[in-house]
Amino acid sequence: MTAIPPATRPRPSAAPPRTGRAARVAAVCAALTAVLAGCGAQDPDAGTNGVGKLPAATIESKAQAAAKGADSVHLSGNVVSQGGTYKLDMRLAKNGARGELSTKGAGFQLLRVGDALYLKADAAFWAGEKSGSGPASATAAKLGGKYVKVPATDPVYQRFSGFTDKDTLLAGLLGLHGAVAVGEHGSLDGVRTVRLTAGSGSGGTLDVSLEGTPYPLRLRRAGGAGEVRLDDWGKSVDLKTPDAGQTVDLGKQISGTG
Repeated sequence: MTAIPPATRPRPSAAPPRTGRAARVAAVCAALTAVLAGCGAQDPDAGTNGVGKLPAATIESKAQAAAKGADSVHLSGNVVSQGGTYKLDMRLAKNGARGELSTKGAGFQLLRVGDALYLKADAAFWAGEKSGSGPASATAAKLGGKYVKVPATDPVYQRFSGFTDKDTLLAGLLGLHGAVAVGEHGSLDGVRTVRLTAGSGSGGTLDVSLEGTPYPLRLRRAGGAGEVRLDDWGKSVDLKTPDAGQTVDLGKQISGTG
């Protein structure tokens, strides 16, 4: 048999060139495959402070320790306490606090500098409280619009001073009820977070920062019992005693001894 010269030997048929549309579809599919493969391998805790990988009880403990160790925090939202619903916007420090509190249509300012508690509200609030001696209307006229220094023995002090005590307020708020589990990763105001859920959600949820110090950033109480946000951790709080002309001493001036 006569050998076929290499130059004339039959060659396999070449695959027909893809059309422009087919080529684009293939490129898109390849890109999607690469993206999906990358997503599947991505670690959700990469680049974080690592607490998201810890057991739920450890995350909760670290968040509570971070909150207690901070010099200050801004706390805002709604809480249910002693049968009442309170809306609060407080800046809390270790040596005092300032901010606003409202409940049942009444709003007022709270200021604590050391052990001295001041409350600033309108006359209608004080008329309802019936604080001091003498007719309520006369007392209210002296207190309305002033920073009222409240004695530690007065029921008003006992009722509201807890809202100005950082450690007391946070200890009461941050305690979750029920078995705690690690929930989903997410973000809050651009900060990556991990969520703790208590009692399968019936005991509330707590979002903890995955960036830097593991501060608690949001607490949601179960059953619509309130939601609070926590931010500005460690920022200074301007605390100073009000001017004497704007201050009334509830224990002295109202009783006529001041």
